[in-house]
Amino acid sequence: MSSEILKFGWLASSGRAWAVALTLSMALPLNLAAQGSVSTATAPTQAAPSASSQAAPAQGQQSAPPGGDSQAPIPADQAGPDSTTPDDQSTMFVFKKEVQEVMLHATVTDRQRNLVPNLDKNAFTILENGSPQPITSFRRQDVPVAMGIVVDNSGSMRDKRDEVNRAVLSLIRASNPADEIFVVNFSQTYYLDQDYTSDIRLLETALHQVSSSGSTALYDAIVASSVHLRNNPRLDKKVLLVITDGEDNMSQETLEEALSKLQLKNGPTIYAIGLLGSGMRPTGKDALQRLAEDTGGVAYFPSSLDQVSDITSQVAHDIRTQYLIAYRPKNQSAKPESGAVKVEAHAPGYAKLNVETRSGFAYGGEAQPH
Repeated sequence: MSSEILKFGWLASSGRAWAVALTLSMALPLNLAAQGSVSTATAPTQAAPSASSQAAPAQGQQSAPPGGDSQAPIPADQAGPDSTTPDDQSTMFVFKKEVQEVMLHATVTDRQRNLVPNLDKNAFTILENGSPQPITSFRRQDVPVAMGIVVDNSGSMRDKRDEVNRAVLSLIRASNPADEIFVVNFSQTYYLDQDYTSDIRLLETALHQVSSSGSTALYDAIVASSVHLRNNPRLDKKVLLVITDGEDNMSQETLEEALSKLQLKNGPTIYAIGLLGSGMRPTGKDALQRLAEDTGGVAYFPSSLDQVSDITSQVAHDIRTQYLIAYRPKNQSAKPESGAVKVEAHAPGYAKLNVETRSGFAYGGEAQPH
């Protein structure tokens, strides 16, 4: 991550708090540390930090609004285990140190986009860079996920947020009770308005942190949120739900740079909802489709706000009915920097099955987009 991004992440805006809030009316911007992690204070799931954890803003930062206290962010080297620790070696798309293995989360649908949840291992074929790979592990299980809700807070969203918030809350209620969810609202700046929690009341409060002004730094918000997911060591499965009505016009990141970083090991699956009719040009729609499809997710483009709740309910169902498929690359001596992955499924009674999973990944270092 460039020094410009680091500086950008610390810009003050609208009196928002700079660290995990001691009151629910305050928020934390996602700040990218120089080594590619998000520097945040650890937020308890149910209770706010004690007053003893308060700290003054660092030099150059704005103070919290009057009457609000804030907690100093944890230094980057204390923000959590890095991606090579043993606890992270069983996560999605990890190229393991001891045993080189890749893990995929896959959703299977038929031609009518109906979920197909009851296939067995023999129905699947995995190709890496065109070469068939042996499946080493296979299961169907509703496992808890770490999920980021990333919602456009720019001016054009002002009259859409109430309906969007209701749809997001429907998704949360339909999710696994053990999911850990955070909320990021973004315009020209991105804010972590609620860190990981399963408390729907806290998530609802964060969704109502609406300013509805400014430009759209979509790619910056997605990359920062994906880093925050990657730094969660508790849950292997990572998901981002991104909702916007326009295309990026403010990010330091380009689309290609964002796609490359999303392909790093343990990267998230992105489900995107593009609200048509405002600032969503064809280039913005294409960008959302690439972000979703390259990470194994789906991009939706409802023609009206009334359809958003149905979409979020579908996303919740998709997340809970995925297959976990692992394989060990045949050529253990060759370690390409990245791999192009294709998963196929065939079963009696189905003319064609569609498998949604990541199209590529990085074994280590910088990923290459596919």
